[in-house]
Amino acid sequence: MEYLNCLWDTDALHALMAGAPALLLLVIIIICIALLSKGADWMVDGVVALAHRTGLSKIVIGATIVSLGTTTPEAFVSVMAAWMGNPGLSLGNGVGSIIADTGLIFGLSCILAPIPINRFILNRTGWVQVGVATLLVVISVCALISMPGGPVLQRWVGFFLLVLLAGYMYLAYRWSRQSSGFIESKEEECALTHLGLCWGMIVGGLLLVVSGARILIPAASEIAFRIGVPEDVIAATMVALGTSLPELITAVSSIRKGHPEITVGNIVGADVLNCLFVIGASAAVKPLSIPTNFFTFHFPAMLIILYSFRTFIFMNRDGWFRRWQGVWLLGVYLVYVVLQYALNIEIPG
Repeated sequence: MEYLNCLWDTDALHALMAGAPALLLLVIIIICIALLSKGADWMVDGVVALAHRTGLSKIVIGATIVSLGTTTPEAFVSVMAAWMGNPGLSLGNGVGSIIADTGLIFGLSCILAPIPINRFILNRTGWVQVGVATLLVVISVCALISMPGGPVLQRWVGFFLLVLLAGYMYLAYRWSRQSSGFIESKEEECALTHLGLCWGMIVGGLLLVVSGARILIPAASEIAFRIGVPEDVIAATMVALGTSLPELITAVSSIRKGHPEITVGNIVGADVLNCLFVIGASAAVKPLSIPTNFFTFHFPAMLIILYSFRTFIFMNRDGWFRRWQGVWLLGVYLVYVVLQYALNIEIPG
């Protein structure tokens, strides 16, 4: 009972983390990341099982259902971070996850296996992916220019992004229904996965995600305070990578099972949802102040990776991503991580 009270009492949770040894904090973060990943994995399995029953296409599963499930950890982490007064952690988690999803996860996927290009979908959702990220940067730059007290993403921006999210989900479904390649229902899979089990996996995964995210935020904040790392740096690397593990697991599983198109849809959908769902929901809960280094470092890195991805779609007329393109995306991500720590870590004293 005392643990449950501490779990939901913000002050008690922060006090508990402040008194914990550094090694214990690292263990807590690792366990929470595992809970987030496992919880999201259960949700995805449950939702995909439901999707099989409806006969939805792989594009629907990848770009909408799977990406929505795998983005849930970022949403919980970021919304709770905003609510608990950590805007750098909240915004950095959303932007960092976009960079990790496209640079690290999709880059690795291209290196490991040939990835097909569905032009019908990517010429639509792909432009949405780049467009919403560019819109976020434009809104942030306008806030920088118009707010002398410091740029802030106001709550109306959050609600505006959530409205765009609803529009995107509707259009993604319409586009996917118009495309070819509908998934074939597998009777043996449907027979083994009962409806109650599907919902049990979804609810159980959600509980793991909520608990892991609730504990992860103060633990990561305390680590950042102790070693002198800005909270947005922690969010854009360790936390963002940890909560992006569901996308990585989904990518590996999709390639292994011979459905790499799910990986493409998942990455593109996750990027859109990180802008519209994760950052939008966080800003709607509480206005997000934008640290200066987002304009000089995080936003440029995000745009370089996303516009590189968009350029590769345009270049590959034969319908396949190249391995060197994966090397480029992964290389940009690694340079981003190295420069981030080299330029932003402050040595106490």
